[in-house]
Amino acid sequence: MISLTDSQKIGMGLTGFGVFFLFFGMILFFDKALLAIGNILFVAGLAFVIGLERTFRFFFQKHKMKATSFFLGGVFVVLIGWPIIGVVLEIYGFFLLFRGFFPVVVGFIRRIPVLGSILNLPFISASNDKKGSSILECDL
Repeated sequence: MISLTDSQKIGMGLTGFGVFFLFFGMILFFDKALLAIGNILFVAGLAFVIGLERTFRFFFQKHKMKATSFFLGGVFVVLIGWPIIGVVLEIYGFFLLFRGFFPVVVGFIRRIPVLGSILNLPFISASNDKKGSSILECDL
């Protein structure tokens, strides 16, 4: 079992609540307040989980500046009151930032009994393998 420090446990809780508020804000027709709270909790939780220094190093790498700009710009746009445009910017930035982690997630899901058998079906497996589902090095 993985041992977590107290600040990492707090970070996991903040990140979980952030994802919940983001999801709930989208379900309730892009409620500005819920999306803003979700954004703040998600970014704060990420900082607690991996630490402030590593968070800044992750977001402000030279090759990730475009992705960071879209993600944090989307957070800012949501905070000033344009939730739909902000969420679109955030999603695009999120996929650019975390695209190196998606193959790791697919590899992990392939080991789960029911979901793994679905991902290993011929037509799904072929499309995942084309996209390069090999495990990549993390930037952290």
